[in-house]
Amino acid sequence: MPARTVTVGSAIGLHARPAAIIAEAVVNAGVPVTLAVAGGEPVDAGSALMIMTLGAGNGAEVTVESDDAAALDTVAGLVEQDLDA
Repeated sequence: MPARTVTVGSAIGLHARPAAIIAEAVVNAGVPVTLAVAGGEPVDAGSALMIMTLGAGNGAEVTVESDDAAALDTVAGLVEQDLDA
């Protein structure tokens, strides 16, 4: 599955608000997308709760995986943004 490693841009990390925005984008894309931190198991990016379990803070590296290039680009871009701004 194609993957891209990106750096979390949200000032407080992937807490409730950024996780909800990312999960909504995945649900709207309608394709499977996973997120994982180094050494961790991938989680379903369509679930805000699962995203929050990553414990990914600002500056953490997260790997985004999806067979759909557009969904991969969208989610990777969201993870890199400061969604708290």
